[in-house]
Amino acid sequence: MATYLCPQDGTRADTTSLTWCCPACRGPWDLDFQPDAPLSVNALAGRVNSLWRYEEVLPLSSPTTSLGEGRTPLVPLTGTVSAKLDFLMPTLSFKDRGAVMLAELARRLSPGRIVADSSGNAGTAVAAYCARAGLPCTVYVPESTSPKKTEQIRAHGARLEIVPGDREATALAARAAADSPGTFYASHVFNPYFLHGTKTYVYEMWEDLGGRLPDAIAVPVGNGTLLLGAALATAELLAQGLIDSRPALIAVQAEAVSPLATAFHHGADGLPDPPGLAAPAPTLAEGIAIPRPPRARQILAAVRESGGTFLTVTEDQIRAAQRDLAARGFYVETTGVACWAAVGDWTDRSVVVPLCGAGLKTGLAP
Repeated sequence: MATYLCPQDGTRADTTSLTWCCPACRGPWDLDFQPDAPLSVNALAGRVNSLWRYEEVLPLSSPTTSLGEGRTPLVPLTGTVSAKLDFLMPTLSFKDRGAVMLAELARRLSPGRIVADSSGNAGTAVAAYCARAGLPCTVYVPESTSPKKTEQIRAHGARLEIVPGDREATALAARAAADSPGTFYASHVFNPYFLHGTKTYVYEMWEDLGGRLPDAIAVPVGNGTLLLGAALATAELLAQGLIDSRPALIAVQAEAVSPLATAFHHGADGLPDPPGLAAPAPTLAEGIAIPRPPRARQILAAVRESGGTFLTVTEDQIRAAQRDLAARGFYVETTGVACWAAVGDWTDRSVVVPLCGAGLKTGLAP
């Protein structure tokens, strides 16, 4: 039976609890969970063509809220760089991988209220999967969120709360609401079930590459949910004897908002405690413009343990990468092109980049 576990102080809670964070330190939960059995590539043939084909390694099973998410194509871009097309998900972003887990968990707990916060894509995904599960939800977004994303959230029937200020102000507003009794906080940052959804990104890659992984996996990092999911998957695959070594995790941030990259290259284990939070600089990569990610220490540790690194990209590089991918046939939102901007010219090792959000969500960068 999986339980919530605080990585900072060891506090535990039952997963049937609506306690959305550690009551002692207010930090995010991990999930104390071990897969039932190892996977075999040969055993996967004929299974459901969604992320639920990896049921042995997931903390939930037999879902009723699935929209067929997962199993996105892996397409070569160059001789060494391939792209995983997660913008082909039901809500047009990789966030569906984790949102289906949160909605399925919420359906089983039957809370009185569901809240989420997002810069757009996670909120859209939670709204869609709550609609699928027949659950009402409220999504908090910053005032700078793309109109196309807010339109999509409303279309799925969610109540939209637009918060003045930046992404951090939005998170604080949602967490205040999450403290109300009977509320399930569908947080892609604090609830570890989300990470166990995003880890299927790597399981799919492993399957499609015939039971192996590339030398490196590049991911855009704001709150780090895809990177931490990748770290979970590679650790599980190694523990099951299904890979010989873990690939390097290459974390990519926008130069304009790069607190983790700065901390990494200064050798820090976490982010400094500033006297006040300055508003982050504007960036086209709105989905990773996170000045204070709650899982900062875990993200930094995961990159170091993998032998990876942090890279940053400029706004001009983001613009150029979006146009370059479009010229190759892939129309991707500005956050989703960051990894291509960072590693697209690599030739010395194999690497996979995620194209994790559709261009229709933000339009072409000016």
